[in-house]
Amino acid sequence: MPSLHSKKSIVWIQGITCNGDTHSFFNYPQMKNFAKNFEIIYHPLFITKYDLETILKSKDSYDYLIVEGSFTRVKKYINRRGHSFEEIIDNLSKKAQYIICAGSCASYGGIFMARDIKNISGALYSGEKMEGYWDKNKKVINIPGCPLHPKWLVDTLFALKQNKTVLLDEFLRPKEIYSYFVHHGCLRNEYFEWKIDTKNFGEKEGCLFYEQGCRGPMTHTNCNKILWNEVSSKTRAGSPCLGCTEPDFPRDNIYETKKHMSLPATPAGVSKRAYYSVTGIAKSFKIDRLEKKLI
Repeated sequence: MPSLHSKKSIVWIQGITCNGDTHSFFNYPQMKNFAKNFEIIYHPLFITKYDLETILKSKDSYDYLIVEGSFTRVKKYINRRGHSFEEIIDNLSKKAQYIICAGSCASYGGIFMARDIKNISGALYSGEKMEGYWDKNKKVINIPGCPLHPKWLVDTLFALKQNKTVLLDEFLRPKEIYSYFVHHGCLRNEYFEWKIDTKNFGEKEGCLFYEQGCRGPMTHTNCNKILWNEVSSKTRAGSPCLGCTEPDFPRDNIYETKKHMSLPATPAGVSKRAYYSVTGIAKSFKIDRLEKKLI
């Protein structure tokens, strides 16, 4: 396999997946610019420069291994031209400079982990616990999401290409992306502050946190800042954030807001005492300008 000097090389491999991260990524609007800087030399869903056998047999290194889907050592779950996932990932991971877990399944195990929690996981995490496929691997960067936003992946790749230091949080997510909350930039924030909730999905007014299960105040990422397809987001469309970038996704009763003494779960980074005090005060006010919009 010849080296690629002008572009950074990418090998994209899949574990147990629905292909959602691939579909999301190839909707990236500046794909022409991406293609000028990176070359995907193998992807299982497309005709690429090399096939899987060539990639596995080659002793050459490459820049980025992107893994989509949950990790497993169970041979019956994955068979790629006679190769198990364990055989493929152990071969390819040694030759990559960085391993990027694309999506929540690769990062934490995701929805497929519910099938077999003992044998399906993320690269380094099984949900919130650091007990994934590998005990440790310094090459791993997690880009969770169900699916991931293509900009999250592309921005990370460009940062690495430019030899920038990519600072990671406790779940190995780039802080540049995951230090925000979905709540930041939400157009419903005034309703959140005054505890005025919408009762139905799809409505333009009202907060989705108190009754509809929205996880925006405790979900790390910037969906409401960069938007999807540069147009909208779940909350803008009247649907609650499902918390898909967090290791506890998917949760039970996903459209339900858990309450303690009739009060919703505390947003991330806020003490219960402070939040419940503010909530009680806010609910005592009547904001006619806001409430009239919901009538």
